[in-house]
Amino acid sequence: MRAIHDTVHTVRIAILTGMISLLTACGGNGGSSSGSGTATPPGGVNLQVVSFGDSLSDVGTYAPIASAVGGGRFTTNPGQVWTQDVAQYYGGTLSAAFTIDITHKLSAQSGLGYAEGGATVATPANLYDFLSDVIGNVEMPANQQVSSYLTTHGSFNSGQLVLVWIGANDVLRAGSLPGAAPTVQTAASTLAQIVGQIVQNGATHVVVVNVPNVGLSPKGIASADGGANLTQLSQLFNEDLNAALQADGLQGKVILIDSYTWVDQIIANFQANGFAVTNTSQACDPTKTPDNTALLCSPPTYVTSNADQTYMFADDLHPTTHLHALFAQYVEQQIALSGLGH
Repeated sequence: MRAIHDTVHTVRIAILTGMISLLTACGGNGGSSSGSGTATPPGGVNLQVVSFGDSLSDVGTYAPIASAVGGGRFTTNPGQVWTQDVAQYYGGTLSAAFTIDITHKLSAQSGLGYAEGGATVATPANLYDFLSDVIGNVEMPANQQVSSYLTTHGSFNSGQLVLVWIGANDVLRAGSLPGAAPTVQTAASTLAQIVGQIVQNGATHVVVVNVPNVGLSPKGIASADGGANLTQLSQLFNEDLNAALQADGLQGKVILIDSYTWVDQIIANFQANGFAVTNTSQACDPTKTPDNTALLCSPPTYVTSNADQTYMFADDLHPTTHLHALFAQYVEQQIALSGLGH
């Protein structure tokens, strides 16, 4: 735990002594709809990406602090996360809608990346992990992310691709079955309602990603039951999400991405997908990476110089750059199968 406080102290000093410019590092021009407007992007159609979710999709909410030690996103920094890859594929960029400042408050930026590390579907910020020590208790749940977007922008439109991936933190914090079941089921049905709100407010291209098999993460397999409880909770969340989307008449209005099955298949065929190490270890050396979190991981803390490409997981939960890139490609393929772009 001492490493957490030493890291916080180092980061604050770095910011206060000349790195204040980092506060706007993630502002960017994520609100722009596309590239030049003349060249056709790889995706075959220009789309403005809007993203809601948690650390799996966070493009830099905490970068103004984390960048001081070479971090910035929950992956093998400076690599991108899947939402950024998808945005580029459709001719645009994606930057953070909010970034943290030195007072541990969120500050609005111009980006459309609303996903924030630590976020849940609807419950408030949580004190359970190091984020409260490093960045404060600030993350917005997905329902608040969507409300914030609508307050600022009014509605969605047909030129946008809305990405929604949330629920892993709800699974992680729910506890053990059977007592955890109502918490996870409520989160799943609430997510369906949030997706309905997005559709009702004008979004015509909505990607909804289910929860991956959290039990197969390094954190899961290292747990006392080998990840069995987390696997069952992941399955329960996804089953209830599917049921709620169908009950709400939304399944035909969204592109549902099955990350649970996809990750299982990648793990089973990891070498064929370019990995040397599967879900048994992590790319960020826990003895060198502050608090052993991908948010603060950078090349000097990799276990090998190419770990961002040869390992599946950056830390005990988050994908490496290579796994993010593969997932982005999979999502792009599923979007094309829906008839949008190629």
